Amino acid sequence: MSELITYHTVKTRYWHRLDNNRIQCDLCPRYCKLRDGQRGLCFVRQNLDGQVVMTSYGRSSGFAVDPIEKKPLNHFLPGTPVFSFGTAGCNLACKFCQNWDISKSREMDTLMSRASPEAIARAALDQGCKSVAYTYNDPVIFHEYAIDTAQVCRNHGLKSVAVSAGYVCPEPRSEFYRWMDAANIDLKAFTERFYHEITGSHLQAVLETLKYIKHETPVWLELTTLIIPGENDSETELEEMTQWVVENLGPDVPMHFSAFHPDWKMRDKPHTPLQSLLKARQIALKNGVHYAYVGNVHDKAADSTYCHGCGQLLIGRDWYELSEWNLDDAGHCQFCGVSCAGVFEAKPGNWGAKRKAVAMS
Repeated sequence: MSELITYHTVKTRYWHRLDNNRIQCDLCPRYCKLRDGQRGLCFVRQNLDGQVVMTSYGRSSGFAVDPIEKKPLNHFLPGTPVFSFGTAGCNLACKFCQNWDISKSREMDTLMSRASPEAIARAALDQGCKSVAYTYNDPVIFHEYAIDTAQVCRNHGLKSVAVSAGYVCPEPRSEFYRWMDAANIDLKAFTERFYHEITGSHLQAVLETLKYIKHETPVWLELTTLIIPGENDSETELEEMTQWVVENLGPDVPMHFSAFHPDWKMRDKPHTPLQSLLKARQIALKNGVHYAYVGNVHDKAADSTYCHGCGQLLIGRDWYELSEWNLDDAGHCQFCGVSCAGVFEAKPGNWGAKRKAVAMS
């Protein structure tokens, strides 16, 4: 477990001293350089008495049981409930943030519910969950809290799910994904211009994280791209993105194309038309992606899973409700026998679309 300094503040390891009475945080490629008392852009990591500490350990923006498909993960224990929580703050500065009330929050003392890693694992088990998701804001910034929780969860037979933008340095990335079982990573766009101007980060670091997860860990990986009109929805960019995914990650990594709604600092942009999402999905399928989906809109056909061998419907989805299930006990197509990539149990869960808020004592 991480070493506590004061209640809900823990020492961290990924930093080093500079020559000018500052220290540099080495958790993510932002490399915040902090004077004594100063916080990084994420707001939850601070220079306290000459070392970087995490100030939000054990405090959350809330707890809930969600369908695993909401993360979104369509190929990881379909139909099962996942115990979800996050903290506050973020190490990116996305102008379009859809969770800005959490990721941009500075009201740490009034926002937080409290729970230890052990309490989270117990609550997840009590709610009948198969997994715990580190979500709502990016678990990169609550690295120590997430890892401690994942370790306890593994001891209790629970899986851990990371929902992240993947903007993290190699050494902490390796430690973090040692304890994860599945991840949905936001591939926000496929141009450095977008990443630099709209998220305040850089594309290459995210691509390196994707390759690391896929090729150097057993973590199940899915991708999400929020399609923003006029920013990352051109056919050229979608062609390049999906081709890169197939060439560098392989055809079995599912891609989710989700609808944007005007929010935070991009209220001048329109909602994403369904046709734009369907176009992105078709480009992905054309370029060899085996599993491509749309999100934040209702389209049963584009939300469902099809066999890449024979084209038959394998898993029907209506929003977050599962309908058809045509996989055998080993996760193969019942029509042609081709394997469907993913982590499946013999039978799907039946949690459905409900969301259940959980109050922690």
